[in-house]
Amino acid sequence: MTQVFSRTVWSALTSRQSSFSRGGPLAKRFDPAVSPFAASRDNSRSALEALAELIAPGEDHVYLLQAEDIVLPDALEAEVTALGVLMTEQRPAGSTGTDTGIVPLTANDIAEMVALAELTKPGPFTAGTPELGRFWGVKQDGRLAAMAGTRLSVAGFTEVSGICTHPDFRGQGLASKLSRHVAGAIRAQGDTPFLHAYADNHGAIVLYRKLGFEILKEVNVAVVRHRS
Repeated sequence: MTQVFSRTVWSALTSRQSSFSRGGPLAKRFDPAVSPFAASRDNSRSALEALAELIAPGEDHVYLLQAEDIVLPDALEAEVTALGVLMTEQRPAGSTGTDTGIVPLTANDIAEMVALAELTKPGPFTAGTPELGRFWGVKQDGRLAAMAGTRLSVAGFTEVSGICTHPDFRGQGLASKLSRHVAGAIRAQGDTPFLHAYADNHGAIVLYRKLGFEILKEVNVAVVRHRS
């Protein structure tokens, strides 16, 4: 388990989600229309140079997310760096019988999903991200009040992601409700749920612990592009 999470994005792009992969044997990225995540096989010079070749000069950028140290070739620079945590479900919370009101989200909801993600910033989210997995939401007053779904997937594990609630509907426990629902759907397909959070997002970490998740390891995050 530790090895698959050393470079989770690489693990996903070389296994279950290889159909979304762009690149070669040394570095890969998701189709940019689907997700901005990328990874090199390791920190060797050849792999890092291959990573640089996957990023077009200019506005193109990728997100790196890995437990191993992030090392960049001279051609690349990190615009943003952060420390995160990877948490795996240790004690399944199960349903509280409050799944009423949760609905599957479809292509008709994409525009509102993107707008909600842009407002609340749960992490990288594009109009193509729902191609990576299933998403569910809660709608109130004809609006998308909250959503959550699945993103990265590796052998035996699927990520709970995109958890967010519109400011107008906070305080109702919707994030907890949706997280439980998504985790249950992951378990139903035979996988263990995992998720990411920023290390300084103490509120989110407390919530996830209440839902049965525990920190497995710290991860490094960087938004990377070519040097100007």
